[in-house]
Amino acid sequence: MKKFFKSSFGYFFSGFIFWFPVGIIVVILGYIFNSLEGIGTTFLRFFVPTDFVHQGFGFLLWLALFFLTGLIVRKTPIGKILANVPVLGLLFRQGGEIMTIDRLSHLTPCLFLFSPTCLSYGWIISAEKVKTNGESENSILFNVYYPNFPSLITGQVFAVRKENIMRLGNHSREVMDLFLFAVRSPENIRYLPWEDETEENFLKRAANFGLNKGAG
Repeated sequence: MKKFFKSSFGYFFSGFIFWFPVGIIVVILGYIFNSLEGIGTTFLRFFVPTDFVHQGFGFLLWLALFFLTGLIVRKTPIGKILANVPVLGLLFRQGGEIMTIDRLSHLTPCLFLFSPTCLSYGWIISAEKVKTNGESENSILFNVYYPNFPSLITGQVFAVRKENIMRLGNHSREVMDLFLFAVRSPENIRYLPWEDETEENFLKRAANFGLNKGAG
C-alpha cells in the first residue's frame, strides 16, 4: 500500500510539473490578449461606430501596429538610429546571431575553469587567434558562453584559454538539463581531448577537471 501511494504521488507530481508551466503560459497569454483587446477596442470606438467594432478587432489592430512598426524599423534609417541606443539598441541590431535554444543545442558543450577551484558548464561559441605587436602567436582564446538560469538564452561570454577548457561528448540537451537544477542527469560526463592533443597531455590536463589517471 505504501508503495502504491508513493508511485501514485510520483504520477501526480509528474503531471503537475507538466501542466504547471503550461497553465502559467496560458494565463499570461490570456491576460496579454485581454489587455490588448480592451485597449484596442477603446481606441477604435473613437473613430468607428460601436456597432462596427466586434470582438477581436482590438487585438487585430495591435497586430497591424506591430507589423507596421517592425516594417518601419527594418526598412528605414530609424532602425539604425535605434540600434545605437545603449542597451535598448541590442534589440534592433540586424547583424550577427542571437542566442536561441536551437543554436545552443548545436554548440559544443564543455567544462571550463570558472576559477582555480570551480568548474562550470558552458558552450564553445568560437575561437580567436591572439596577436601581439602585429605578429600572430600560437595562443588561442575560446569564447565560451555561460548561460543564466532559467532562460539559458541570456548569459555572458568568457574568453578562456584552450588548456582551461574540457570538451564534453555529451549532447547539449543533457547539459541544458544540468543547468535546470539537474532535473535530469546524464549517465556520465564524457571528456573529449582536443584533436591535436596527445593522450598523455589529455590525462595530465584532465587532472585539473577531477579526472584521475586511473579513471577509465
